Amino acid sequence: MNIVILDGYTLNPGDQDWAPIRKLGNVTIYDRSAKEEIVGRAHDAEILLVNKVVLSAETLAQLTKVKYIGVMATGFNNIDIEAARKQGITVTNVKAYGPASVAQQTFALLLAIVNRVETHSQSVFAGDWVASPDFCYWKTPLNELAGKTMGLIGLGDIGSQVAKIALAFGMSVIAHRKHPVPMDNIEMVSLDAIFTQSDVISLHCPLTEETREIINRESLSKMKAGAIILNTGRGPLIHEADLADALRNGTIAAAGLDVLSVEPPKPDNPLLSAPNCVITPHVAWATFEARRRLLQMVAGNLESFQKGAPQNVVS
Repeated sequence: MNIVILDGYTLNPGDQDWAPIRKLGNVTIYDRSAKEEIVGRAHDAEILLVNKVVLSAETLAQLTKVKYIGVMATGFNNIDIEAARKQGITVTNVKAYGPASVAQQTFALLLAIVNRVETHSQSVFAGDWVASPDFCYWKTPLNELAGKTMGLIGLGDIGSQVAKIALAFGMSVIAHRKHPVPMDNIEMVSLDAIFTQSDVISLHCPLTEETREIINRESLSKMKAGAIILNTGRGPLIHEADLADALRNGTIAAAGLDVLSVEPPKPDNPLLSAPNCVITPHVAWATFEARRRLLQMVAGNLESFQKGAPQNVVS
């Protein structure tokens, strides 16, 4: 089978082995593909593997040989699923390849805010400690997590991992989930309770019309002045202008974000100039170990399809 990978670089910039996929067919790999390159590159493909390349109905209509699209990620909104279904194309995605990595990044963002390790390290290398009249100093307030309340919006694979880490730090954990599931040491509460009671709010819910911009001017106004917002989920869960305003006027204390509504962001994204905002470039999923699991699971999905028993089908 002719297998074409249209944007392989993000998953594998050279530190992984494509062998699990190469053994399943004749594989052609492109690091990146612009919109105008897709049809030419994929014209003879029976199998397409993509990460973020957009496959619209118009594009799919020109790819008459394609029988299977494997999304090398969890989110599949870059594929016109209805058009794929009409063409008889099976589309699959990959879930739960990186809960530990995303939870780790969630706390990396939180610790960057409460401990300001980078700020203090830069200060030391700038000579501030050498010149200090005291044996120690701090450039910003430092805060303990123990005794604080972590509020989780969403309690799936990733949210549950974040909860475990929060409990290990001595935090109390409350959570809101559309379909509550009892969990030890976690109190299930209303959304309003998350907003009013939490010292830290971490977003781990899917992006739906119900959750889109769930963090907005109204919800921000309910939060504690010292509250911290964390988002390693989806950028559009946050109304970015409202969050930027809240950070500027002190409605809340800080934000740690690994995702934005448009990626890469536009230069005028208000959060790029907001105070007390830590932003990383959508890397929570991208540890070596998580990407290795992802590649293996992409191969597993494809192999199952080839055997006539597709799994993780979203079409």
